[in-house]
Amino acid sequence: MEEHFEINHRRWEEAVQIHVKSTTGVYGVPEFRAGADVLGQIESEEVGDVSDKSLVHLQCHFGLDTLCLARRGAIVTGLDFSGKAIEAARALSAETGVAGTFVEGNVYDAAQLVSGAFDIVYVTWGAINWLPDIEAWATVVAHFLKPGGYLYLLEAHPAAMMLEEMEDGTLVPTYPYFQGRTPLTFDESTTYTGDPDRLKNTRTCEWNHSLSSIVNALIGVGLRLDFLNEHDRLVWKAFPSMISDGQGFEVLPPGVPSVPLAFSLKASRP
Repeated sequence: MEEHFEINHRRWEEAVQIHVKSTTGVYGVPEFRAGADVLGQIESEEVGDVSDKSLVHLQCHFGLDTLCLARRGAIVTGLDFSGKAIEAARALSAETGVAGTFVEGNVYDAAQLVSGAFDIVYVTWGAINWLPDIEAWATVVAHFLKPGGYLYLLEAHPAAMMLEEMEDGTLVPTYPYFQGRTPLTFDESTTYTGDPDRLKNTRTCEWNHSLSSIVNALIGVGLRLDFLNEHDRLVWKAFPSMISDGQGFEVLPPGVPSVPLAFSLKASRP
């Protein structure tokens, strides 16, 4: 597994530098610098009131969402395994005057790197697909939650992540739903933002976790499922035929049967 983490680490160390200066609008960094709250619509509506709540954002990338939550009144800590991402998060915090603590490290080591318990554990958009062991991840989540605290998770739907789009626009099951510990490997020369910058580190190693494995992992560490929602939108273009809905999401075009593209859940510690 160390080899897989290193492959992904090299990719993200390079990608973050593209994402921070992205001009495609996926991240909205200029708007955030100008004072806007650029947190996405789904998470904005579902995460709840974060004012005066302690919040840890696992796999926070360069901290944009973390700092949006801080603007909403949360006391935030972000963790990411990319040192360059953490440097960028600290720089963005200092530049905008929005307070946040940012820690470098692997999410599986988070209990040794971040102290204290939190009201909210926050995980969104392209996080758990980089993790081979969903049960160990759930243990980390439970470790950080205060009694009465909750996890908010928003992710690509594992059913959608099975699919590839053919030349005729048909979505075809291509990857396993019940994957196991062997990673899927991909080679892509650009990142999901649509920026033209070419990557040197093109390879990634990823894991597709079934919906039942995620939910059962959280139940298994003593959390209670408060809601589970499925969505027909993503914040990136997973398939070439997807079109913008004008509200920051990519959706399947008219005439294509609906597919669950994302899911969200809230799970509380009693």
